[in-house]
Amino acid sequence: MNRIKAIVVAGATALAGGLAWAGEPAVRIETGATRAEVTALGWDTEGTGRETTNLLRPQTMVGLRIRCAGQWRNGIDLPTRWEAQPGGKSYGITVAPETEIHWQVRAAGGGLSMQLSSTGAELGKVEGLELVFPFAPGITPVTAISSAWDDDGSFHLPALISAPDFGQMLLTGKSTDPDRQPIQKARLDGSRAAKTVNLVLDLTPPQAGVSDTLEFSPHRLAPPAGLADTALWAQARRGWFNIWQPSAQWGDQGHPFSAPAGMLGNNVVSDPASCSLWFYADQAFWTPEVAPGVSLMPLVRRTIEFWLTGSRLKPTGEVVCYWDYLNFLDANAGPLIASWDYVEATGDKDWLDTHIAKLELVAEFLAQRDVDNDGLVEATQSGNRGTLQQPARSCAWWDALNCGHKDAYSNALIYRAWRCLADLENRLGRSEHAAHYTRLADRLKAAYVPALFNPATGWLAWWKSADGELHDYAAPTVNGLAIEYGLVEPTQGREILARLRAKMADVGFTRFDLGVPPMLVPVPKADYLQPAAVGMPQQEDGTDTFGQYMNGGITAGQVLHFLAAHYVVGDPEPADAILRAMLERQGRGEFQNGVRDAAGAGIDWTTWDGRPSGYEGYLADSFRFLQAVLLREAAFRDRLYRPLTRPALRSG
Repeated sequence: MNRIKAIVVAGATALAGGLAWAGEPAVRIETGATRAEVTALGWDTEGTGRETTNLLRPQTMVGLRIRCAGQWRNGIDLPTRWEAQPGGKSYGITVAPETEIHWQVRAAGGGLSMQLSSTGAELGKVEGLELVFPFAPGITPVTAISSAWDDDGSFHLPALISAPDFGQMLLTGKSTDPDRQPIQKARLDGSRAAKTVNLVLDLTPPQAGVSDTLEFSPHRLAPPAGLADTALWAQARRGWFNIWQPSAQWGDQGHPFSAPAGMLGNNVVSDPASCSLWFYADQAFWTPEVAPGVSLMPLVRRTIEFWLTGSRLKPTGEVVCYWDYLNFLDANAGPLIASWDYVEATGDKDWLDTHIAKLELVAEFLAQRDVDNDGLVEATQSGNRGTLQQPARSCAWWDALNCGHKDAYSNALIYRAWRCLADLENRLGRSEHAAHYTRLADRLKAAYVPALFNPATGWLAWWKSADGELHDYAAPTVNGLAIEYGLVEPTQGREILARLRAKMADVGFTRFDLGVPPMLVPVPKADYLQPAAVGMPQQEDGTDTFGQYMNGGITAGQVLHFLAAHYVVGDPEPADAILRAMLERQGRGEFQNGVRDAAGAGIDWTTWDGRPSGYEGYLADSFRFLQAVLLREAAFRDRLYRPLTRPALRSG
C-alpha cells in the first residue's frame, strides 16, 4: 500500500527520513493512500530523533469506528475519497448515500491535529463515533494522565497522552459550536497477556455545519518553582512523567490478578501496588499541576481511595499489597505517606476529615505489630534463613528477599508514615492523636539503630531475624533510606556512606550510569524466595546469580535514597556524580525496554554490566531517582522532610 509520510518539526514539513531540528518537538505520521487511516505515529518532544519510532502495534492503524443502525463498522471498510493536505491528508468517508464524515489528519508545530466535520441529509443515522489508537506497550507504555476519572474508568479532557521517553502530548478539543464537546469521554483498554493498549476517544456524533478539532500539542514540564539548577531539570523533565502510569483496564475485574482503569501502578498493563503508592505520590507532590487543566493529585487521591476501600482494606486495618497478598508492612505505610503528599499539596482538609478514621486504622495495624514492645514493628515473616517459600512473599517491596521480623526498609517507611500522620492530625487540630503517632515514631527511632547496626561492618543490616541474626548485605538502599529520614544522625551517616562507597570500590562496581546496587555482597540461597523465584541462586553462597534481580541487581528508583542521604548529611559531590551519570543514561532512554512481563527480559532491573535482569521491562518507579534533581537543593528537602525534622511545627 502506498502511504504518505510526513515529518513536521516546529511547523516546517520535510519528507520522511529528514533530520529533526535539534531540540524542537517533532511528530511523524504515515497515512493510508486510499483508506482513512494513520498507519504510523511517532513523536519526540525533545527533538532527539525518536519520532521515527512507530508507537503503534504492527499491522494496526489509527482509525474511526462508526455506529449506524446499532452496528459498529470500521471507517477503513467504507467508501472513501481523499485529498492531500500540507503535512497529512483529508478523507471523506461515506456513511450513507450522499452523506460523509470528513476527517482531516495533519502534523504541524511538532504536534498532531485532527479535524472532523460532516455533510449530508442522513447524519442522524450516525449513532456513535470512536477514534481508536492501538499503542504498543512493548515499545513504550503509552498512557493517559487526566484530572477527571469516572467510576467506570473513563477519563475527560484535557489530558496528557504520555509516551515514556518519547514525550507527552496535551490532548484538547474545540468546536465551532461553543456548547459542544468534541470528545464525550475517553478510555484505556488493555491486555496484559497480549501486551496491548488502546486509547479510545468517544467522539460526539457529527452535526451538520459543525467542525470539531482535536489537538495533540507537544508539552514540556516547567521546572518547579524555586529550582536553582534548571540545567539538570532540562535533562529530567521528559522522564519525570515516566513514573505516572495510570492503568488501562485489564484482566477479569472479579479476579485479584487484574486492574481497573486509572490507578497508578507498575505500568499501564501491570499491577497497582499499595507498597509503591508513595513513590508516585512523592513525585506528584513536586509538580501537582503538570499541564493546563491537568493535575496529578486527583489521580493520587483516586489511587489512595482504591486501597482504602472494599476487600483491599481488611477489618484489622491491614492493606492488601497487590493481587491478594497480605503481610507487607509497607502496604500500610504507602497509603499513609501518599495521603500526606496529597493533603500537603492540595490543602484538602475535607478529604482528610472524611478519611482520617481509615488512616488511623491503617496506622494502628502497624502499631499492633510491635509484638515485643521495643518500638520497632515486627513483620509476620520471621526472616530466619530458609523460611521464605512460595507462594508466600516477604514483608516489603523487596518481595523476593527473605526480609522479615525487624526489617530496616519497612521500619524506615513506617517511621515516616507515623510522622506524616501526626502532621495530618495536627492539621485537623487533633493534638492527642498527633502526640500518639509522634510517640510511636520517637520510640521506633530510639530502637532502630541499636537493633540494626552491625559493628562488624560499620553500617546497618537489612534485617534482624527472629532468631537474632543480623542479615547484612552491605546495602546502600536501606542505609541510604535510614540516613535520609534521620533515623541515623548525620555524623554517623557520613561515616556509613563513606564505608559503603569504599565497599563499592573494593567489589569493583563502576557503572554509576546504571545507579547503585541495593546490596554489594551476594544474598545466599537461604535468604531468597524459594524454590524458583527470579534471580534465586542455586549455589548456597548466592554468587551464581549475584547481580540479577533482587540478588544485587540494580533498579534505578531505589537509588534515590542513597543519593538523598548524601545531600541530607552535606556531602553532595559523590551523589552528584552518580546522578549526572544516571541522567545521561536517562537521556538515551535506557532505563526501560518496553513492557516485557517475562523473567530476565526486563531492563527495569539490570546486572552490573547493564544486561536485563528484571521482568516488567517497564517499571514506573524506576524513574523516581529523578527526584534527586530537586532534593539536592535544601529548600526542597525542607518541604518533603518537614514532618521528619519539625514534627510539632503545625498546630492547626
